[in-house]
Amino acid sequence: MRGAGAPGGRGQHSSGMGSPGRPQVIILTYVLVALELTCLFMRFSIMPYLTRQLGLDSVAFGYLQTALGVLQLLGGPVFGRLQCPASVALVANLVAAVLSFTCFPVSTKGVRAPAPAAPPGRPEAGVFDLKAISRLLLRPGVLPVFLVKVVSGFPSGLFMVMFSIISMDFFQLDAAEAGYLMSFFGVLQMVIQGLVIGRLSSRFSEGALLRASVLVFVVVGPAMALMSNVFHFCFLMPGLVFSLGTLSVVTDSMLTKAVPAADTGTMLGLCASVQPLTRTVGPTVGGLLYRSFGVPIFGHVQFATNVLVLLVLWRQPLPQKTDKVL
Repeated sequence: MRGAGAPGGRGQHSSGMGSPGRPQVIILTYVLVALELTCLFMRFSIMPYLTRQLGLDSVAFGYLQTALGVLQLLGGPVFGRLQCPASVALVANLVAAVLSFTCFPVSTKGVRAPAPAAPPGRPEAGVFDLKAISRLLLRPGVLPVFLVKVVSGFPSGLFMVMFSIISMDFFQLDAAEAGYLMSFFGVLQMVIQGLVIGRLSSRFSEGALLRASVLVFVVVGPAMALMSNVFHFCFLMPGLVFSLGTLSVVTDSMLTKAVPAADTGTMLGLCASVQPLTRTVGPTVGGLLYRSFGVPIFGHVQFATNVLVLLVLWRQPLPQKTDKVL
């Protein structure tokens, strides 16, 4: 018998009605993310060739990517003329949206105590409350880790947002070959994030893994500056993927643990904003650097930036394995 005011009644009722369990939700989430990223990389693969046919150079392509980053950062819709891949991406995302609304339960979390109410006379924080965001960033241990997340990954972000142009101009790849290279990158990312990082995180502290990711960035930087063909880049790619994946996973984990449970969503939103921020600033900066100095400049910037970050991390005590702040 279920009382009207019984705690957790909604969750019990949902499970009794045959809602998908936790394993099914996780599997569906992976499928939807894979579908979305597939569509995203479809756009990445054709965009440089399309812009070249339209007569745009690398700097103009950077401006185009910056415009996309601004729209992504602001969360606004992007409208444009449909190419075949764009049409497929549109349909696939509509399917993903339908699956998200129809197959996910209302709540995937266990029953927990309600978040504490705001003090009397103090209004609740709004979605765009900059004071609330500043309050989170100024919590102990949050701002240094967030700055490491932004600064350490920014040089690689510059390279990745310009990669489609680099693959066409520097590596001399056609559209199909660039697609194969991106597929290789995706497989590496899946293996390293799914197998390697998970096992390492169970054996080493988050601080040690963060330093390791920055150290690998330092090693990959000079090698990236010296590479001359796509085969060299393929040898560098595992280290680059390891650093990018470890930096993202570890910093997200450290930052969400450092804030109260009620602020986890806000912190995850801040973490997710780093990539759109890179895509906003990176294409313009990357296009100018690429036109002026060529591909080696990305390796030099990555090396110099991460050497400084590594020195700071060596002096800055980082939290070891910690529990969630309540």
